[in-house]
Amino acid sequence: MGHHHHHGHSHSHAHPDLKGRNLLISIFLNIGITLAQIVGGLLSGSLALLSDALHNFSDVLSLIISYVARRLGKKKASNLKTFGYKRAEILAAFINAATLVVVAIILMKEAVERLMEPQEIESNLVIWLALIAIAGNGFSVLLLKKDSEDNMNMKSAYLHLLTDMMASVAVLIGGILMKYFQIYWVDAILTMIIGVYLIYMGYDLLKDSTKVLMLFTPKSVVIQDIVESICTIEPVKNVHHVHIWQLNEDEVHMEAHIDFKNDIRLSEFDEILEKIEEHVYHKHGINHVNIQPEFDKCDSKSVIVQD
Repeated sequence: MGHHHHHGHSHSHAHPDLKGRNLLISIFLNIGITLAQIVGGLLSGSLALLSDALHNFSDVLSLIISYVARRLGKKKASNLKTFGYKRAEILAAFINAATLVVVAIILMKEAVERLMEPQEIESNLVIWLALIAIAGNGFSVLLLKKDSEDNMNMKSAYLHLLTDMMASVAVLIGGILMKYFQIYWVDAILTMIIGVYLIYMGYDLLKDSTKVLMLFTPKSVVIQDIVESICTIEPVKNVHHVHIWQLNEDEVHMEAHIDFKNDIRLSEFDEILEKIEEHVYHKHGINHVNIQPEFDKCDSKSVIVQD
């Protein structure tokens, strides 16, 4: 019988958190825009503005979800939560992506209604408020754009803001064309296009966050390649019972059973383990490895074993 020795090894990179600060700025900006739209909507009797305020309020909620998830993700692990809250941001991305699809469907429904019954922009106040909303949302979009490229949670918040900005632009263009040129269909058509784009983006995000929550193998990882490359390290005989999953977007975990050609000592195993860890980290981006060593053990030698 071989020794059973579980070994965890972590490579991780820390960098200062500006994302939380940017989210907070966006939250306050959007609360301001929402309040301005409510007041403006009540003063001018504009239903379009009140519905815009509702969209903006949904942005505020999604930004708060993203911000809370970001803060939670930094909490330390405990006896009851051995991984801490590392999945919080993935969960936030999932919730926000789902609401994004719902918002897109509502937008498209409103666009169809506006196509049937075009609504003129009632006053210059509405135009000014739409411009303020576009400027505020535009600033938030710029703040979150960079972070949205490598973080699902930030991307979900960014898409909510982008939606709102694009919807405001569509309403504004449509309203101006209606007021000065009597063209009635532009706003509705633009909103429909935005809705389709959002459903596409929201579905993509929903799919990616679901894959992480369901412990699927990351698409950048090819299990067969990893198994073959570990087998080139002496005295590894075979690699089986492999599980590879993402804990969050920064951490990829791998666990496996390794059969050895001879009954090695624990100190030798530690040296081999070091090689395996360095190899899978540099070649495959896996930063947490847990290996169970075996020698002549009677168990399934399949690479994938259903537990």
